[in-house]
Amino acid sequence: MASDTRDRILDALERTLVDVGVAQVTLEGVAAAAGVSKGGLLYHFPTKEAMLAAMVRRLGERGDARLADAVAGGTPVAEWYLADPDETGDSAEMDLFRSTVAALRSADGRHDDVHRAVVEVLRSWDEGLRAEIEDPVTAEIVRLVGDGIYLGAMLGLPKPDPELHRRVVARLLGTKNP
Repeated sequence: MASDTRDRILDALERTLVDVGVAQVTLEGVAAAAGVSKGGLLYHFPTKEAMLAAMVRRLGERGDARLADAVAGGTPVAEWYLADPDETGDSAEMDLFRSTVAALRSADGRHDDVHRAVVEVLRSWDEGLRAEIEDPVTAEIVRLVGDGIYLGAMLGLPKPDPELHRRVVARLLGTKNP
């Protein structure tokens, strides 16, 4: 039960961050959105910073699990990282995207623990790319392109044609275009 409440609170926090940004996040507002009392929220998260850091760490756990599933299914780390979140059609992938957007919106530079948590999550994903891609320059290019894909989606920027996106990924990874 406590885990369900904790997840409801973190889900409400994510929705709030995506909708209005970190400056508008209040403990009272998140509690109301989660359907819990402020005291119930404080039982799980004594501060706004603790709540934000827990949300980012949950993103890391979920991202690691999704990556492990993708790799177990035969998808290389780099292809997973470069996937267009809108093109996957996978609701769990879209949930991960929403969580990533919320985490990035939470990193406002005023919360050291939150900033550290965001850096830890992103560094762990970098390690997967560097482990898979021998050339560190190519691994860094893949990371930067993947970050750009997410940022573009987050900002609602025009996306490239899906076929062009596939060709970019194929060229970057040195694979044949499907």
